[in-house]
Amino acid sequence: MEVGSLHDRCIWSPIRSSSPHRPLVVHSMVISISARKKNPGSLRQRSSCPASSSETLVAGSRKEEFADLKSWMHKNGLPPCKVVLKERPSHDEKHRPIHYVAASEDLQVGDVAFSVPNSLVVTLERVLGNETVAELLTTNKLSELACLALYLMYEKKQGKNSFWYPYIKELDRLRARGQLAVESPLLWSDTELDYLTGSPTKAEVLERDEGIKREYNELDTVWFMAGSLFQQYPYDIPTEAFPFKIFKQAFVAVQSCVVHLQKVSLARRFALVPLGPPLLAYSSKCKAMLTAVDDAVQLVVDRPYKAGESIVAWCGPQPNSKLLLNYGFVDEDNSYDRLVVEAALNREDPQYQDKRLVAQRNGKLSVQTFHVYVGKEKEAVSDMLPYLRLGYVSDPSEMQCVISSQGPVCPVSPCMERAVLDQLADYFRTRLACYPTTLKEDESLLEDPTLNPKKRVATQLVRLEKKMLHACLQATDEFINQLPDHTVSPCPAPYAPSFK
Repeated sequence: MEVGSLHDRCIWSPIRSSSPHRPLVVHSMVISISARKKNPGSLRQRSSCPASSSETLVAGSRKEEFADLKSWMHKNGLPPCKVVLKERPSHDEKHRPIHYVAASEDLQVGDVAFSVPNSLVVTLERVLGNETVAELLTTNKLSELACLALYLMYEKKQGKNSFWYPYIKELDRLRARGQLAVESPLLWSDTELDYLTGSPTKAEVLERDEGIKREYNELDTVWFMAGSLFQQYPYDIPTEAFPFKIFKQAFVAVQSCVVHLQKVSLARRFALVPLGPPLLAYSSKCKAMLTAVDDAVQLVVDRPYKAGESIVAWCGPQPNSKLLLNYGFVDEDNSYDRLVVEAALNREDPQYQDKRLVAQRNGKLSVQTFHVYVGKEKEAVSDMLPYLRLGYVSDPSEMQCVISSQGPVCPVSPCMERAVLDQLADYFRTRLACYPTTLKEDESLLEDPTLNPKKRVATQLVRLEKKMLHACLQATDEFINQLPDHTVSPCPAPYAPSFK
């Protein structure tokens, strides 16, 4: 018996494209830097501020020797603007309140909130002094973030003699915290990372940490190649001046406040903009972004504001896993949130090469990543089914039918469809079982007003992931219930596709 039309029950449905967006902005954080040098016999001693107990970017003196960030910017070329810096308390009373950008007057849609001149923006063009060198380094050696972090670490060692001291001091005040006062998981302890057990984000954190270590090991080579840095700090070899722990703190701090500018040269595309993130709050519903115009970077608001209201900006279509990794927060109303499902054709299958060609013809790979977007779980499951059915084909004559067909091809038997759907349902159940808590337990935790901030944001993330997985499982069960005969046994699948 064959089934033809039920929810496009075919080996392959018409080709569809779904290219995931990439994040446009990276997040903000404290830049921790040690002024200690492993080379006390250096021929040239630079002035440095002593590291605070937390080894943050700027020493932790409570005395305000310098004017605030905005006053410093006005003194150095910031034109009149329509924002003011305000503060909100931190979750931890040991930490200083967090500053944020608010409207200084009523604003209307299209108003320019502020316009920061390029002289107050840190880019690789400024750091390395040469666009060609900047492109070479970031292509073959280090990321833009690592180069910017290294530069600010050297500037930190100059203490108050650095032009950027007021800006660095503001980054230190933020202690790598976003507007919810939680650091990126890159700075969490092992115990705190366990809050993310079951979530792919935990593995992403560990992978990013290894990437930062690799970049740290390249610092000395880059330092010699970057002429402007080498001329300024000829005796301050990076890995001798800054231990890995301090570089990592600086990297995460820069990562959390870097803006990805559009329509500029490669040497200017990543920029540190005072008054930008994390002083600007984030909203997934906002479309206002920092943009490069003439000789400045400006923010044009996309909604009206009352005087005193916090101003929000958008940092690209990022899922919650990236928002947490980069900024230390989760957006409960994030329409860009998604899960990743990776499936692969079986390489031991005698018909593997033919199936690989069919997959490519339909815009898929032998190892295919599927994106499950929040609210579109049923569509994602429908998109996976033709790929999985292809993996289940075992009869050579059926395979020839698939190869010779275009578009929707070869209806499949109920037993094959049941096998495909059962495997998919088992996959979603297995993923859900990896979490140590249930959805109901997560919701109970979030009702506790005294819940640890890091555990709260981690619980928010895993709860939203589970909701998407449950929706996928529900969609799969619905397809199973549409089968004409629920008693049919699944077909054997000697070379079924695999999931990761």
